[in-house]
Amino acid sequence: MKSQVRVAVVQDSSVAFDPAATTEKICRLMADAASQRAELVVFPEAFLGTYPKGLTFDAPIGRRLPEGRDEYLRYFNGAVDIEGPEIKSVCAAASELNVYVVLGIIERGGSTLYCTVVFIDPKKGLMGKRRKLMPTGAERLVWGFGDGSTLDVMDTDLGKIGAVICWENYMPALRMSQYAQGIEIYCAPTADDRLTWLATMQHIAMEGRCFVLSAGQYTTRADYGANWRGIIGDQPTDPVMRGASVIVGPLGEIIAGPVYDEKTMLIADLDRDTLVKSKLDFDSVGHYARPDVFSLHVDREEKQAVQR
Repeated sequence: MKSQVRVAVVQDSSVAFDPAATTEKICRLMADAASQRAELVVFPEAFLGTYPKGLTFDAPIGRRLPEGRDEYLRYFNGAVDIEGPEIKSVCAAASELNVYVVLGIIERGGSTLYCTVVFIDPKKGLMGKRRKLMPTGAERLVWGFGDGSTLDVMDTDLGKIGAVICWENYMPALRMSQYAQGIEIYCAPTADDRLTWLATMQHIAMEGRCFVLSAGQYTTRADYGANWRGIIGDQPTDPVMRGASVIVGPLGEIIAGPVYDEKTMLIADLDRDTLVKSKLDFDSVGHYARPDVFSLHVDREEKQAVQR
């Protein structure tokens, strides 16, 4: 296992509703990261497939308007399949560049969309995926709910890598499920660009005694195209998502970022020895735990609507 790991956190924008063009952009950004000797590249939430910030899908309580159904069709057509050509292209690029990838996507699962993160190994290809357990607010209209079957932390040559998506990071039990698996590089792809997000990332780093890599998009109204009907901003240059990407060490120290209102790539070298050093005085699932008082049960069974 390597003692030093160089990581890259991408803060950029999707090519909205265009998975093929976004895939090309992802591969270019991966090459940029690899040219800076990054071994792991982390992308924001819903980067491949589009985060629909500001869209309402014309769904007031008690009604669904035809225009919203047309918008959903466009959104669905811009999502990707796990076994589809877009993921295969990213896997091929990861192999060529010899980088690990954590990538937020919008996944088609039958006729339902899921906010998902895929983990890509340069040698093995697609290692696994994480479906968001709890879409937030209006996200629940367009995204399905994940289950406990995709809560795995990935064991890699760089260390144990996992992902918790956006406001899932406010779910203490979910965080504990990751800590219990020994997570070392905790990825937090997000659409939360508020100033308060930094405090959450620092808290998680200290609580889990892990490195936290949070990736957010920087987008303007123009990035969504002329037909975008979002309610955020008036002018093409108005920001829709401000970024807020950051890398935090296991004692809560800020290693890189946060960065707002620009496209960028955070590069940092992680010293894995600090993971052990940080646990001298705190280990939330070890010597600082009280299993005689508190315990957590995680249902890891995949849930199917129809049992065959």
